[in-house]
Amino acid sequence: MASVHESLYFNPMMTNGVVHANVFGIKDWVTPYKISVLSLLYEMTTSKIALQEKRRLNKLILPLQQGPDLQLGQFLKTVEDCCPQTAFAVKIRLNEMADGELKDMEFFFTTLPNPTFDSEAYKTSVVGLFIRHMLLAYNKLSFSQVYKLYKSLQHYYHVYDAKPVDGQMGVPTFVADDSDMDLTSTEVTIGDKMERELDSPLLISELRNEDPVSRGPLSQKQAEYFLAKQAYLLKNDDNKALRPAKLQEELNNMLKFNPDFAEAHYLNYLNSMRVQDIYISTHSLLHYFDRLILSGSEGKSNGDEGYGRSLRYAALNLASLHCRFGHYQLADLALQEAIRIAQESNDHVCLQHCLSWLYTLEQMKGSDSSVLTEDSVKMAAHFCLPYLASLGIQSLVQQGAVQGKSAHELMDALKDTDILHWKHSLSELIEISLAQTISIWRMYGKSTMAQQQAQLLLNMSSLEPVNFGVTQNNTEAFAVALCHLAELHAEQGLYGGTTEIFKHLKEQFPPHTQHAKLWMLCDLKIQFEKHMNDGKYHLAQPLVPAIRAQNKTEGLYRKAQVLKSLSRTTEAYRILQKLQVHCEKTRCTETIIRVLLSTAELHWESSDFSTGLPLLLQALTLSRKHHLQALASRTLLHLAFTQLMLGVPEQALSVLHEALEPILAHGGIMDKGRALMLAARCQMALVATRPNGREQAAVAIHTLDEAASYFSTLNCKERLRDVRYLQARLHSSLGQTAQRNRCAMLFHLLDRELQTPRAPTDMRL
Repeated sequence: MASVHESLYFNPMMTNGVVHANVFGIKDWVTPYKISVLSLLYEMTTSKIALQEKRRLNKLILPLQQGPDLQLGQFLKTVEDCCPQTAFAVKIRLNEMADGELKDMEFFFTTLPNPTFDSEAYKTSVVGLFIRHMLLAYNKLSFSQVYKLYKSLQHYYHVYDAKPVDGQMGVPTFVADDSDMDLTSTEVTIGDKMERELDSPLLISELRNEDPVSRGPLSQKQAEYFLAKQAYLLKNDDNKALRPAKLQEELNNMLKFNPDFAEAHYLNYLNSMRVQDIYISTHSLLHYFDRLILSGSEGKSNGDEGYGRSLRYAALNLASLHCRFGHYQLADLALQEAIRIAQESNDHVCLQHCLSWLYTLEQMKGSDSSVLTEDSVKMAAHFCLPYLASLGIQSLVQQGAVQGKSAHELMDALKDTDILHWKHSLSELIEISLAQTISIWRMYGKSTMAQQQAQLLLNMSSLEPVNFGVTQNNTEAFAVALCHLAELHAEQGLYGGTTEIFKHLKEQFPPHTQHAKLWMLCDLKIQFEKHMNDGKYHLAQPLVPAIRAQNKTEGLYRKAQVLKSLSRTTEAYRILQKLQVHCEKTRCTETIIRVLLSTAELHWESSDFSTGLPLLLQALTLSRKHHLQALASRTLLHLAFTQLMLGVPEQALSVLHEALEPILAHGGIMDKGRALMLAARCQMALVATRPNGREQAAVAIHTLDEAASYFSTLNCKERLRDVRYLQARLHSSLGQTAQRNRCAMLFHLLDRELQTPRAPTDMRL
């Protein structure tokens, strides 16, 4: 199911995608890139541009102003995509300044439009403020600084134009020594060290052709824009964010110039969580709140309350961090600390977040937290916190599914939450609710309903505003839906469709993203089942360690399956017993039932069918109690097979008829084939005892034909070999020599192709 607790994510840095950053301490200064932007603005205000092209350029202005410095080639290419004529004019203007003299650059600054009187660049507009900042920064420069700016502009242009810079081989700098440059005037928030480091990183990075983001220190606007964009992408579209290593490099570069930049530490924490780095994530989270408190921004606005708020949310975020890493004891201690501080401050909102994490922590421990969850929902509704109330209801639905409540009860609860979601436009929770619905229908064995809900989610138009080119199909809910669709296709033998789904998943959720583990585990399980169905146990066995690395319980169960297939009964039985004890503690009913069925199959290996009956009856009781129709049908198949082997085919056929309808309606192709093959065997056993024996034999042959069509879809040659063997026997008993010889030939061809000893057909389901 979708992880509800992942949405209990307090992000003090983000509100609707906007970074509430502290004062970064760096004012804007003039760089060659910003001269290029000024040239673009000059051309836009003085030249006649077509309306469509002007609209495209207007959309481009803000990212160019607030984004990181770009190389000239990248900048001109971006402008050229919007308006080739303007890009050419900008290039000509930069060429005039770079190939001209210092007075040409000076003249350009005097000809810039006046933000006070110009109609398009009025003083309070984005363009007007940018031009004014650049003019103020340029007017503060001394003569030596202006000269170095001019030399750096020459270098900036000629690196793009592949021309030498006046015979100079060194790296020109435009920032003077700390004794003759003061871009921030009386502002000394960062110190002299930063002014010294402004000299070379920009130009060195250009010579090395490095990514433009890592060129020296960023201005306040650039830092805010960079952090806002990356934080938004990490939350909504991890695939479009910078890769973890690259983002770490950029954040280190940012913190090198300002170690007290709190929001950079928080983004570093989010980035470390992507790669599950416990040390750096904890370190960055603590640094974020330390810097937040030391900056005094909250304390100035809120008095002592601001300081206390940082402390309690610091403890709450630390608790959520330990929850995600499975450190339950440390999480509990941090949570208790957050609760204590919140109670002292009478902060009901923080207490509600604490209560939400408290019941989530109890769920992760495997304890019953329904009472805590209900209290959380009531209090969240009382304090008008619909987000937390909805999360609480969805957690109750998850617990109800585990406890065995009927589907209609759970769907009614989800319907109530959906009303709440649409009322408050909580699109993220709408997606989670649909993903939960898919998982519930799959768990209850209703594959058609699960597929319908998956299609509904994948075709839903999100209410979330789309920024930075983000498409709202990169959330955990979409990954869950696609994984369910892949499993549904694989169950029906549509491996081509499964491959296409995984291809899309790998594009949307690359291995470095936080939700990639969902499709990785799903892909491994599908490959494992395919190899097991084909009888290729040597290919299935290497997949077991990989599955176990993703999910220990699933890995142990698959290991027991392989050992059972390799006739290593004692080892398989020991693993199954260990797994059953673990699942009973964690109340994982589905795995308990599968373990009971596998244990009964182990007893079949020694022809001890009667010993397996109590296990099958226990599995049937559990599956019916928890409304698990798919597992109940599979258990009935095992019971019918056991009764057939105990010599009561009439009762076996009666039990089998109860399971056939749900299996044919919602089951996978393998289960359909096994059920029909078992029905044919029961009919064969009744041929000699009934007067219409020939008719029974003909019905059995027809049933085997249907089973063969299912096994052919899966390319399961071992099962096909068994079908041909049974058909040959039936045709022989009816005296149909030609049909018998045909089935015998097909059996012989399959036997030669497989080159493995055939297991006794009468000893396996």
